[in-house]
Amino acid sequence: MAKKKKNTVKGVDPEYLKKQKESLVRRHRQVIYLNDSEMAAIEQYCDKFRVGTKAVLFREAIMEKILKELDDNHPTLF
Repeated sequence: MAKKKKNTVKGVDPEYLKKQKESLVRRHRQVIYLNDSEMAAIEQYCDKFRVGTKAVLFREAIMEKILKELDDNHPTLF
């Protein structure tokens, strides 16, 4: 019988994971105000698409818009 080679898989460095997790912590609070019709539209959207957390909806929508604008308006040399 041949000896089986022991596979030892090294895990990810715990310090790396700690730093990565810390970098994702949201520390900057922003407040927005909506009028009645805007809030009604948000409520209707959340009910229709079963959105549980509005903060995630707002964050994703805002960041998607910002990143698209930055991509579309990147600086050119000429």
